[in-house]
Amino acid sequence: MSKMSTDGARRALNGPTMGTRWSALFFTDPGFDAGAIQIALQAAVDEVDAQMSTWKAGSDLMRLNAAPVDQWVAVPARLTEVLRLGLEIGRASGGAFDIGMGDAVKAWGFGPAAAVPAGIRAAMAAQRHPAYEVLALDATNARKRAPIALDLNGIAKGYGVDRLAEILRDHGIADGLVGIDGEMRAFGLRPDGQAWTIAVEAPDRACRTPHSLLALENAAVATSGDYRHWVEVQGRRLSHTMDPKRGAPLVTSPASVSVVAQSCAAADAWATALMVLGPEAGAEFARQRGLEALFLSRDAAENLRRVGIGRLFA
Repeated sequence: MSKMSTDGARRALNGPTMGTRWSALFFTDPGFDAGAIQIALQAAVDEVDAQMSTWKAGSDLMRLNAAPVDQWVAVPARLTEVLRLGLEIGRASGGAFDIGMGDAVKAWGFGPAAAVPAGIRAAMAAQRHPAYEVLALDATNARKRAPIALDLNGIAKGYGVDRLAEILRDHGIADGLVGIDGEMRAFGLRPDGQAWTIAVEAPDRACRTPHSLLALENAAVATSGDYRHWVEVQGRRLSHTMDPKRGAPLVTSPASVSVVAQSCAAADAWATALMVLGPEAGAEFARQRGLEALFLSRDAAENLRRVGIGRLFA
């Protein structure tokens, strides 16, 4: 725990990133100038976005996507780190988390352009191999062994949160809470010595309300759900989370899955993987792997059913 007292000045910083906003909450001496930290935090998330965005044609990820098959492409260290973690969780989840779904994400209208029927048909008909079988990495380069469109939307936001935490620590802040949208990471404790309190959002399409509260200390939480981003097909709302087996949005899934992990990037990716696996198989997988996870599912009457895995969500 840091030496900050309960009468320290509350600092709440924020800024734009990845189509939403980042936030940082910490306490300092009253005379502390937070201007340099504000600049450093913004630069950190801007770097993540510049390297990993599929919305920026000139990002390092899109440069890799555009490269020919079997050609080694130089990639920056942070992108390499995220690609490596994505492949690791993809392999561990049996392909439930797959960073190679960029063609399907684009075709169904979850990228910069609207959905294209021909693209949807192509995405669903494609013969797919999981990214961990197709993408090769060394310390500074990446190579696609087969055609693949990489998409890091299921992990990059969490990594951005981890970078926010690193920046605060680099500036001597030992206790804080950082987040991008609903992905959060806490380190240290509040000035009163208690863990940071995080609201787990209810999967409500109409408004943002808390479902439950989570006490978080030196850990991160991320939520994947069907209630913020969707497409409507024949009167049915389909989640933005892609089913790697179909090249299409999930047809049945939990309303949301929240995961607690040491890093927010890992929590982000595992929340997506458990959404894909579903409430039964996903919950069993979480138990076997020792993941802390909360599954919220709706019944026909829109009532929520809760399944908590692990100490924090029990």
